[in-house]
Amino acid sequence: MPEYDVVVVGAGLAGLAAARDLTAAGKRIVVLEARDRVGGRTDHAVTRAGVLEMGGQWVGGSQTEVLALIEELGLETFPQYDEGQRVTVLQGSESHRLQEAPTISATGGAALAAVIDRLDQMASTVSLSSPWLTGEAEVWDSMTFESWLVADVEDDEALQYLRVLVPTIFSAETSELSLLHFLFYVKSAGSLGMLMGIRGGAQESRVLGGSHRISERMAEDLGDAVRLGVRVHTIRHDDSGVRVAYDGGEVTAEHVIVTLPPTLAGRLRYEPPLPAARDGLTQQVPMGSVIKVQVVYERPFWREAGLSGQAFSTQDPLAVVIDNTPPGTDHGVLLGFFEGAHARPLSEKSPAEREKLAVDCLVRYFGPQAAEPLEYVEKDWSADEYSRGCYGGRLGAGVWTQYGRALAAPVGRIHWAGAESAEVWNGYMDGAIRSGRRAAAEVLA
Repeated sequence: MPEYDVVVVGAGLAGLAAARDLTAAGKRIVVLEARDRVGGRTDHAVTRAGVLEMGGQWVGGSQTEVLALIEELGLETFPQYDEGQRVTVLQGSESHRLQEAPTISATGGAALAAVIDRLDQMASTVSLSSPWLTGEAEVWDSMTFESWLVADVEDDEALQYLRVLVPTIFSAETSELSLLHFLFYVKSAGSLGMLMGIRGGAQESRVLGGSHRISERMAEDLGDAVRLGVRVHTIRHDDSGVRVAYDGGEVTAEHVIVTLPPTLAGRLRYEPPLPAARDGLTQQVPMGSVIKVQVVYERPFWREAGLSGQAFSTQDPLAVVIDNTPPGTDHGVLLGFFEGAHARPLSEKSPAEREKLAVDCLVRYFGPQAAEPLEYVEKDWSADEYSRGCYGGRLGAGVWTQYGRALAAPVGRIHWAGAESAEVWNGYMDGAIRSGRRAAAEVLA
């Protein structure tokens, strides 16, 4: 008789959510996690300003699964700071200085709004359960989002905005994902405005104490069933069950749920090998490239100047900045991202070089006071051995229509979970939780 009913590989939000549902159903489970911590792509750093999130951190009002779980676990949320004006820097702007804070023109704004409305309308036709069956799937999946922009968007300011917006969502460039994948992502969230927004959007709230506490609370409830520092390398499977081998041992079970991102799941060894479609998929879903940086200041001086701490630039490598000051501190924190094409070469630089570049950008956005930080912390997710990138995996041209069916479909007794396999809020913490619960339901069925 197998030792367990289910082995879960990975103790991120998806794996722990699956384990929680299976345990509630009376199943014998074990969760194997290669890291020395739970939480997956949620992580934190302790700074002079308090605990700061170094991975996924925001939750929005329509993300019902994660919000319900937060409440059930006895955690609390607080609103993302969103008071004051935003600094916007477009190509051709004469100055980055705080006093002049350039913004999009009325013509460019109208053009951008029209493009967003059109994208929302196109996204509304996408099938979440089977994107490859969408009416325009073959056409939309045959082109990159960049090729669609070049052909369909004439306003230069709108183009600039969208070319920066995509890396803020995918940590990849417009040329690196298919139009169908972009539209699926929009439909998965509800609208492009929902993806972009703070109030009423995906960046509406944060978890008090950090988002990693969601996983930590779930793991506490699961107790000894969660085993850290266990690096799985081989999954043997047949009609009688599975054998999951790791460095130094092996466990047996009726089923296994693999919650790793597709590209990392593809690096495990499977005996017998996975079907060609599933193996092909794992070669086609690369992770995004992002370095998340947090800069701590003596106080949030930008608020005194009537600014929100938000910056959006089409010229600078630290293209998106937001006020990430936690409650209960007199200090101020600015959070920024090096993403996509900016992040990749910067991964080769030293932390000190990245800090200088980040602070230089903040000085251009917010003035000379930004030149004197108290502390700098960063997380290069592409260098993380057990993530190899963030925010998640993306599907390039042709992948949805050729391989999409294999993304979440079980292979015998092997089931797949993780934010990339979610239909609703794909790529987000809410989607990860949904995927784990879906995989658990498959096993229970």
